[in-house]
Amino acid sequence: MDPSKLSLQIEDYRVRYPDEGVCVDRFHSLLREHADAFYRTCWAGHITGSAWVLNRARTHVLLTHHGKLNRWLQLGGHCHGEEDVMRCATREAEEEGGLRVRPVSPLILDLDVHEIPARKQDPAHHHFDVRYVFEPVGSEDFQISSESLDLAWVDLTDLTDFTVEESILRMHRKSVALGICAGSP
Repeated sequence: MDPSKLSLQIEDYRVRYPDEGVCVDRFHSLLREHADAFYRTCWAGHITGSAWVLNRARTHVLLTHHGKLNRWLQLGGHCHGEEDVMRCATREAEEEGGLRVRPVSPLILDLDVHEIPARKQDPAHHHFDVRYVFEPVGSEDFQISSESLDLAWVDLTDLTDFTVEESILRMHRKSVALGICAGSP
């Protein structure tokens, strides 16, 4: 995959979510202006891949209590030069969750741009996060990695007990609206 293929996926996302045009434009600008946008050393911002992992019954989502940010978040991380962001999201879900996953859909579920605070030698910067829906292959038993303080299969009806992070709640609303999981958007 090359950046132009991600640009096409992002344009498809714009068609499905026309009210998110400002976010889509920010992604296109990053890809157009920074050839190194898939590397974490691109301090103008860089592409990351995330996994909204639902159990097979579509009643729970796997969240990580992130070690560095100390918040409950979806699984995901840096592309490390990988331009196939779904492959990156798959790798990150499997590394951070210790279970095998497969995509539920080839389409982007959500796009999000968020600031990451300065830490050690890294200046404050933005993650341009591309998010896909996954489900486990085989066992739903997870393993906590060194990047997490904890992992949990969170009942979607209890999601706000773990987080009020708007981007996570938005992924839930989109999953419900698409008929991927039950609940009220």
